[in-house]
Amino acid sequence: MSRIGNNPVVIPEGVTVDIKDGVVTVKGKLGELTQNFDSVDIKVEDGNVMVTRSSDSKDQKAKHGLYRSLMHNMIEGVSKGWTKELELVGVGYRASNQGQKLDLALGFSHNIVLDVAPEVKVETISEKGKNPIVKLTSFDKQLVGQVAAKIRGFRRPEPYKGKGIKFVGEELRRKAGKSA
Repeated sequence: MSRIGNNPVVIPEGVTVDIKDGVVTVKGKLGELTQNFDSVDIKVEDGNVMVTRSSDSKDQKAKHGLYRSLMHNMIEGVSKGWTKELELVGVGYRASNQGQKLDLALGFSHNIVLDVAPEVKVETISEKGKNPIVKLTSFDKQLVGQVAAKIRGFRRPEPYKGKGIKFVGEELRRKAGKSA
C-alpha cells in the first residue's frame, strides 16, 4: 500500500495539466514541464491529479509513490518555484556572477567559472563579516538540485574545520582533531 501515491495532488489556480499518450505537461506562470509516465494511470478530476495503479505488481507498486511525488514537484515548481542556497565557508572563499556565469574562488590556484543552465536563476549574496551565499532558483526541482550538487562537489565540506560549500542550514558531522 502506497501512502504517498494515494494522496491527490491539488492543482492551484493558473496551472494546467495535460495528459497525452503517457506524457504529462504542466504549465504555469513560471514555466512548462513535461514528464513521461508508464505503468501507472494519471487522471485529472475536479482540480486534483490522481495517480492510480491497475495491479499490485512489484514494478507498479514501486512507481506509484514516485510518480505522485514527481507530479507534486512539477505542479509546485510551475506555481511557486524551487530555491536552494549554498554557503561558502572558508577564508578567501568568494562567489560572484555575471548573468548565468558563476565565478567561484575556492582556494585553488584558479577560479572556477561555471555556466549555469538558462532555466536556473543565479544570485550571489556577499555581506561583510558573513559567508558568501549562492542562491539558485528555478521551476524545475531536479535541475536546481543537480546544479546545487555540482557546485557543492567542487569543494565538499570537510569534517574537521567545516570548510567547503554546504547547503544553508545543513548540519555537518564534525570530528575531533588529533589529541596529543
